Amino acid sequence: MSTPEQAFAKALREFRRKSSISQEELGFESGYHRTYISMLERGKMNPSLRTLLSLATALKTPAAEIVTRVERLLGAPWQRPRNP
Repeated sequence: MSTPEQAFAKALREFRRKSSISQEELGFESGYHRTYISMLERGKMNPSLRTLLSLATALKTPAAEIVTRVERLLGAPWQRPRNP
C-alpha cells in the first residue's frame, strides 16, 4: 500500500466482506450513501473520525481494529510527507 487512503480502502472492503454486507447495507447502517462507501473503498475519499466511528459501529468492529489493519497494510509507521 502506498497511501493511508488506499490502505483504509482495502481494510474497509475486507471488514465489509467479512461481515457479509453490501456497500448499500453498510451505507444504510452507518448513515452514509452507497456512493460514498464506494469512494472510500476505492481510496478516493479520506474518512473523518466521525465517519470511521460510524462505519465501525455498523460493522460491529472496534474502530481501533480497523486502524490497526490500516497500519499493518501500510507496512511501516506512516509519516506525513514534509514540504520542501
